[in-house]
Amino acid sequence: MVDSAIRVGTANGAARGGLHRLMRRKSTIAFFMALPLIALLAALVAYPAGYAVYLAMLSKSMERFVGFGNFTFLFGRDTFWQVVYQSCLFAITAVVFKAIIGFVVAHFVHNIPAKGQRKWRGMLLVPWVIPPAMSTLAWLWLFDPSYSAFNWVFDHIGIGRVPWLGEAAWARFSVILVNVWIGAPFFMIMYLAALKSVPDQLYEAAAIDGASWWQRIWYITLPMMRNIIAITALFSLIVTFANFDIVRVLTAGGPLDYTHIFGTWAFRVGIEGGDIPLGAAVSLFMVPILAVAAIFILRDITRRGSEV
Repeated sequence: MVDSAIRVGTANGAARGGLHRLMRRKSTIAFFMALPLIALLAALVAYPAGYAVYLAMLSKSMERFVGFGNFTFLFGRDTFWQVVYQSCLFAITAVVFKAIIGFVVAHFVHNIPAKGQRKWRGMLLVPWVIPPAMSTLAWLWLFDPSYSAFNWVFDHIGIGRVPWLGEAAWARFSVILVNVWIGAPFFMIMYLAALKSVPDQLYEAAAIDGASWWQRIWYITLPMMRNIIAITALFSLIVTFANFDIVRVLTAGGPLDYTHIFGTWAFRVGIEGGDIPLGAAVSLFMVPILAVAAIFILRDITRRGSEV
């Protein structure tokens, strides 16, 4: 009887000791402190996502369950595949140019003496800080077919007017241009922070070994920044795929649906067309595309982390 009591007491003491050690771990404390925010985000994400899936399986009248009928209907529409192509073209092209411009501008700002960097950072962040709808409205005036400032300049130098929003190719170029203008400062500030974490001793050693500027970029800067580049590109890809305001304000999907992306076409079909379940089905097609991109990018980051 006494031995049993001793064993039970020892087991309870060990359990309490293990729990005490677990609670003293910084990761456990951090998890419990972040748990309310995690629960809130899960509720805010899980409920809309689940409700969107539910809506996508209803008929247009929202009174009858049709299963995957809305999805099979979309697969048979040429406009849907055009929207898929345009969404991928819009997102991938914009992210690539934002990454390149952000990288170049970040190097430019990084090489400015510290005293003048704050001024340049403030000016270059203005396009990203302004609400996108407001700045897109300003671009709409610049692209206006009758009073375009760009066309006024082109007329005076003998180039001729450009149908910025009147032709499919120019309209696609215009929406990508505005997205790059708004989003490039985000890449710039992320890359600038990453550049400041690269030790100067690595560049000095490479310069002593005779490495050129391009070799220092390729063998030092890019490997040291790969994780930041990948995470920033993934975040921007998600935001760009889900973009709505730029295309909606600038072209509203025109001309002839040639600039529609998932967000604007879902709005056209679901809200303006009165078919909310079909609009929900359109919006859900972003999920598998972004999931595939996230898996590839995050797997690459995880593999490099395990190698280190």
